[in-house]
Amino acid sequence: MQLEQSPREASWEGTVPNAVDGRVVGLVVVTAGLAASINVPYGGLAMAAAAFAIVTGLGLGCHLLGERKLRRITDDLVERWVAAGGEIEGVTRSATGTRTEWRVHTPEGDIVIGGVALVPIARLCVEWRGIADTMAASEAEERIDSLAESLYREIFELGSASQRS
Repeated sequence: MQLEQSPREASWEGTVPNAVDGRVVGLVVVTAGLAASINVPYGGLAMAAAAFAIVTGLGLGCHLLGERKLRRITDDLVERWVAAGGEIEGVTRSATGTRTEWRVHTPEGDIVIGGVALVPIARLCVEWRGIADTMAASEAEERIDSLAESLYREIFELGSASQRS
């Protein structure tokens, strides 16, 4: 079954907001501090400062690329669901700021999409009604059409049928 275009108007025409993960930023800073402390005896304070700057820059760059990848996947999923006739009321980021996750508000309930936003090991997690599915973000990007289709069936078709019962 392919996602089909719905004749009715879409209720969501927004974008997915940024969501920086405080835990990943903390991990990057701690790792950079460790790299700096290891370099103090061997290269002095200048080498330690350089190591801290390099590791922090690379780590934050990897985090921002991972966040961008997860945000793009979230946007693609929401666009496909709206095009198929799913009713999306809005997309907001996690209120705490300690996670890279978004809440997709629907009449069937909130769908939480997020994961680990660090580019070499980026993971996508989709949670709905307490049940979560996790996969590599690169795998999700590769098979975005089949992922959107299966989640649409589970959330919008089966979910709304179970609510009516």
